[in-house]
Amino acid sequence: MEDRTDRARGRRRRRGGALAAAALAGGLLLTGCGASGDNLASDESKRMPAVGSGPGGAAASVAPDDEHRDMSDNRSTFALDVDTASYGYARRTLADGRLPEPHTVRPEEFVNSFRQGYRRPDGNGFSVTVDGARSGADGWRLMRVGLATAQASASGERPPAALTFVIDISGSMAEPGRLDLVKESLGTLTDQLGADDSIAVVTFSDEAETVLPMTRLGARDGSARDRVHQAVDRLEPTDSTNLDAGIRTGYDTAVEGVRHGATNRVVLLSDALANTGETSADAILERIGDARREHGITLFGVGVGSDYGDALMERLADKGDGHTTYVSTPADARKVFVDQLPATVQLRARDAKAQVVFDRENVTDFRLLGYDDRRVADDDFRDDTVDGGEVGPGHTVTALYAVKLREGAEGRVARATVRWLDPDSRAPRERSGTVSAAALDRPLWSEETPPRLRLSAAAAYFAHRLGGSGSTPFPGEPSLDRLAAHVRELGASTEDPDVRDLAQAIEEADGLRRA
Repeated sequence: MEDRTDRARGRRRRRGGALAAAALAGGLLLTGCGASGDNLASDESKRMPAVGSGPGGAAASVAPDDEHRDMSDNRSTFALDVDTASYGYARRTLADGRLPEPHTVRPEEFVNSFRQGYRRPDGNGFSVTVDGARSGADGWRLMRVGLATAQASASGERPPAALTFVIDISGSMAEPGRLDLVKESLGTLTDQLGADDSIAVVTFSDEAETVLPMTRLGARDGSARDRVHQAVDRLEPTDSTNLDAGIRTGYDTAVEGVRHGATNRVVLLSDALANTGETSADAILERIGDARREHGITLFGVGVGSDYGDALMERLADKGDGHTTYVSTPADARKVFVDQLPATVQLRARDAKAQVVFDRENVTDFRLLGYDDRRVADDDFRDDTVDGGEVGPGHTVTALYAVKLREGAEGRVARATVRWLDPDSRAPRERSGTVSAAALDRPLWSEETPPRLRLSAAAAYFAHRLGGSGSTPFPGEPSLDRLAAHVRELGASTEDPDVRDLAQAIEEADGLRRA
């Protein structure tokens, strides 16, 4: 059972969720797996009306209707989240010729899978960019709140990492693209990490075993790295999936090898299809919560496989103050384990939450896209005992809102504030940004609108259709074939392979829906 603190946090989040309209259905970033880096629009941040230096994030949504909300409730509050597993799994499912189950589709994870052109702050914390465009008739706008953390130090200096890899070796992991991909990725990662980093390896099938205790890597040509490689190379699939045993043994190993002053993480690599031992999510989650509170050990979930326990993995990571991603190809794995992980094991912010306050004189309604399970009660925004999100260097978080303006609206539409705890001192910090009605008046799909804003809109609209709510479009939401055309145009102008992959996924979904 959860302790009183966790029960109280749960009540707070449920209270926050009750304030909003019904929800829209539906890296290795150890500190957050929103896309990092900026390769498009190096000039986009110059063209964007970046305002202030504060927060962003997103909350949940339904398609706007004809009823205006009671604007006495003009606040939207949520914990930041930079998971991307939902989008990765949807791409894999579509490539296999199937539409994803609606409950696995989370719009914020689609949006946060793509790089943005936001300006960066100095040091820890966030910068804020607030902008938008006209999305439809009758006063509706699409508003984007974007936050960004500073990039990792160019020197590569960071606190050491103590990483406990908990690896699923059950029979289902024999499928190509599961255990073979995990082994290749961990082998490459072992060679990328620094001399002061440490690795432990735990495996599980019907039982769990620590095959390598916490081991400091040392020199790149040393025996310690050889022991890690040997442990990984020996992994073979067998038997059933006792996820509970893996989690418990993994955390026991992490606790035994915990390093003060280091980034302590449990990294779960699995298809999360528990079928042996304790399969109740609540019982498995209890161990994660205890280790987080007592030792500061957090969880990162890396999902694999055509059949994937998405909901369980997400709950595990949320309980463990961590994040999830999904990998299905060597390119995915390299991006997560090699390109991103070594630079991002440190934190820029702890327990980060965002609150957007809408101006009652100018706004008659608003809807927030995604973050259904990350709601926080408005009055708990500055309660630092309420869980937020952990965000690492070089990451961005994007919130999209459908906002309806009053006719003739002028001046400020909304103020967005992010609050977080400094990762070193744990002192609270805040930054804010605002946006005006005039800044939301350009057509969404015009060339004057920043490419990354159009891309964020496309990702959110795509998720909306896949999530089962597509029968009630958002204002200005294109059909899937038109949406694919918009993204193709963006892909041609940006030369970004991630954008081309999104266009392909939309076309695959359109074909499956027409079949």
